Amino acid sequence: MLAPSVGHYQFVRDDGQPLDFQPGQFIQVHFQYADGTDTKRSYSLATIHDHALGPGDAVDIAVSFVPGGAATALFEGLELGGHITGSGPFGRFCLNPGDHNSRYLLIATGTGVTPYRSMLPLLRKAIEERGVEVVLLQGARTPAELLYSEDFRAFAEATPGFRYMPCLSRELPDNPHPDVRQGYVQQHLAEIGPDPTRDIAYLCGNPDMVDACFEALKAAGLPIPQVRREKYVSSK
Repeated sequence: MLAPSVGHYQFVRDDGQPLDFQPGQFIQVHFQYADGTDTKRSYSLATIHDHALGPGDAVDIAVSFVPGGAATALFEGLELGGHITGSGPFGRFCLNPGDHNSRYLLIATGTGVTPYRSMLPLLRKAIEERGVEVVLLQGARTPAELLYSEDFRAFAEATPGFRYMPCLSRELPDNPHPDVRQGYVQQHLAEIGPDPTRDIAYLCGNPDMVDACFEALKAAGLPIPQVRREKYVSSK
């Protein structure tokens, strides 16, 4: 369990082939409701790999548990070695090799932070090769709900040019890091000074947060092509 209501799962393809994906993409898990109706759910891949995926390499996803949810029942019922059916990967919420910006603003709430975990090796490469700066604003209610925070803090400490700013709306940790903020991510955008001449922003997570940050970034002068968005909507 990554948080009280979020589980971390690893999967490998049962045909022995790698699941090639671009960091930022998602897979779809297919299953049926109790009445036999087909349905599916989308999950961004949280996998960190510094190399091309090979046969047997695992891929990671984070699953939010929704009380009474059909997908929640599917994942809670999985045993080690259990199977799911999926398709993909899909999506274009990825780093663009043609980007010439000097800073990335990565903003997320909840499981919306999972694509950024998979992007860490590419971000390190951009920092080392292009001198890019990266700021990650991660929103949660409490420290226990900051998904993968240990990975992001360790990456920040090992990688000059990467700044990790958790924003907590209800509860701060004891002895918080100087970059921890109280409140919502959109309240702290102004502090990092969005700049249309240098920034490309990524927004992922709660639709209200995505919309609020999108408007704030537009007001700061960022043109729409420099703001890349993906909304997460919980469903049963």
